[in-house]
Amino acid sequence: MENTQYSQKVMDHFLHPHNVGELPEANGVGNVGNPVCGDIMRLYIKVEDGRIVEARFKTFGCGAAIATSSMVTDLVKGKTLDEALEISNQAVAEALGGLPKVKMHCSVLAEEALRAAIEDYKKKEPKA
Repeated sequence: MENTQYSQKVMDHFLHPHNVGELPEANGVGNVGNPVCGDIMRLYIKVEDGRIVEARFKTFGCGAAIATSSMVTDLVKGKTLDEALEISNQAVAEALGGLPKVKMHCSVLAEEALRAAIEDYKKKEPKA
């Protein structure tokens, strides 16, 4: 049975997600959830010299939640914190070849998890 609702890229990231798992050396962690659909995302980032050098995630949710988590970790690697903050839910959805309207909240969750991880990092790091 073929799923025409999701792009091939969404299916690839769902079936073979990138950067799954905890990141013990993370210096920023974002935890977000959507009580309506039950999706929960935890995004880990490792920042060195103002740049995100590693990102991983653990997500409990639907295929679109897993795919958006996977994609956002790909998108942030190598970016400065300011560049990472410019990544919108729309950018995540577009990078996946689009999402059905009823699943756009998953890309919002990915953006919120990223912002929460950066906020967490900024709270922990001593000011230069």
